[in-house]
Amino acid sequence: MTNPFLTHIAVAWGDVRTALQHHHIITTLGWQDVATRYRRSRVGAFWLTINILVMIATLGLVFGTLFRQPIEEILPYLAIGLIVWGFLSTLINEGCTSFIAAQDTILQVRMPLFTYVMRVLWRNTIILGHNLLILPPLFLLFTKPLTPLALWVLPGFMLLILNAAWIMLALAVACARFRDLTQIAQNGVQVMFYVTPIIWSAALLPAHVGTALLDFNPFYHLINIVRAPLLGVAPSTLSWSVAALMALIGWVVALVFFGRYRKRIPYWL
Repeated sequence: MTNPFLTHIAVAWGDVRTALQHHHIITTLGWQDVATRYRRSRVGAFWLTINILVMIATLGLVFGTLFRQPIEEILPYLAIGLIVWGFLSTLINEGCTSFIAAQDTILQVRMPLFTYVMRVLWRNTIILGHNLLILPPLFLLFTKPLTPLALWVLPGFMLLILNAAWIMLALAVACARFRDLTQIAQNGVQVMFYVTPIIWSAALLPAHVGTALLDFNPFYHLINIVRAPLLGVAPSTLSWSVAALMALIGWVVALVFFGRYRKRIPYWL
C-alpha cells in the first residue's frame, strides 16, 4: 500500500526538481520582471537602492542620537539589517501572490509550479545585488575592515534562501486558496519588523526580556547568521541550529503540503 506522505513528497519534489533543471526559464522570467518594472527609467532598479540609502542615513541619525550610539557602529548595523530584512520580507510578501500573479500563464502553459516561486526569488536576488553596493563604501568610510569571520556570510545566506524558499512555497499554495491570508501574512511580517532587532540593537534589551524575545524569534536568527559575520561577530550556535532546523522541518512540511494540493492550484486560480 502506497504511503500518502511519501507520495506527496515525491510529487512535490518532482515539480521542484524539474523547475530547477530548467533554471534558464527562471532566470529569464526574473530578469524580464526587473526590466519591465523599470522600463524607461534612467536609474532603473537603483531607485530602490537610493531609497534604502536615504532610509539608512535617516534612521542612523535618529536612532544614533536617541540611543547615544556612535554613528560608525549604528550605520553598518542598520545598513546590513535593513538590506537583509528588505530582501526577506519582500520574498515572503511577494511569495504569497507568486501563483496568483502568474495565473494566466499557469492556466495556459504547462510548467512546474515551483518555477513561479523561484521567479520571485531570483527577481529579488537581483535587486538585493543592487542594494549590496551600499555596503563597500560604507565600510570604507568608517574604516571597518572585514574579518575572516565574514566568510560565514556565505552559508548564512544559503540558509536564509533555503528558509525563504519553503516559506514562499507554502504561502503561495495557501494564499491561492484563501486570498485573505495574503493580508494576514503581510501584516504579520510588518509586526515582526518591530520586534526583531533590525533598527534597534539587541544589546539594548533587558536581560530578562531579551533572551525570550530573541531566542523564540526565527527572523532574528535568520538575520543574525548573515549580519553578524559582516560585523566581525560569530553568530551564536543557537542561531545556526534554529536556521538549519527550520530549513529541514520547513521543507518537509512544505513539500507534503505542496504535493497534497498541487493539482488543485489551477482550479483555485
